[in-house]
Amino acid sequence: MAGTFSRAVRAELLKFLTTRLWWGMAIGIFIAGAAFALLFGILFTSDDVGATGPGGIPTGDDLQIANSVYTGGLSVGYLLMLTIGVIQIGAEYRHSTITTTFLAVPRRAIAMLAKVAALLLIGTGYGVVSLLGSVSVGALTLNARGADAFPSPELLRTLALSLLVLGLWALIGLGVGILIPNQVAALLIGVGVAWIVEPLLGLGLRAWEFGSEHIAPYLPTQATNAVVNAVQNSLDEVRLSWWAAAVTLALWAAVLSGIGTLLTVRRDVS
Repeated sequence: MAGTFSRAVRAELLKFLTTRLWWGMAIGIFIAGAAFALLFGILFTSDDVGATGPGGIPTGDDLQIANSVYTGGLSVGYLLMLTIGVIQIGAEYRHSTITTTFLAVPRRAIAMLAKVAALLLIGTGYGVVSLLGSVSVGALTLNARGADAFPSPELLRTLALSLLVLGLWALIGLGVGILIPNQVAALLIGVGVAWIVEPLLGLGLRAWEFGSEHIAPYLPTQATNAVVNAVQNSLDEVRLSWWAAAVTLALWAAVLSGIGTLLTVRRDVS
């Protein structure tokens, strides 16, 4: 079984790496990491930024500033990982290759677990690419602005967790791609909810005390910000601890990808 699983994982990685998508995404996530690192490096070290920053955004301490600079690209990176997760399963149904996949790996559960493992590896790989762009540009920017580029060893934890975050968002995309069989609809709905609907929902919940304390912090994007301890949007923002946020995001990924896997195992694909 272990041999079958490892071969299935290699096959999933090969499917991804033999398309043009992987290097286009790599370029995009590298540029996003570098661009946001430069932007946030200048923004959060500006002389015009006071205790609450421009537009009322708090600057945070030196560690939070460094975290935000080096993980700023995640705001684009997790959307790209969501997209990859959707495509990894959506393309199978769209091009009717899912039947071939299940014939090659007759035990569907193993085939789906291989997709999960492959997406975690893909997310980790893209996380490294993002950090190469953000840390190199961000460190130069912070040093040039007279700020501490590496204020605490805790920064290494944040960088490691950012790799986990991207892998988990790829699994969320996998679940969305299965729950919404039409690939185009899954991409539009998944990205639209993550990029527009959920942030607006979070803002609305902050106006409601119960929602601000007990609902908003558990939304995927809010949990993502808490995992990397980024600069907060407002002084009264309620945020989970990094480990609780990591568990929350992992649960979102497990539930969505788990439900999707169960549906795929039982669904007629012929």
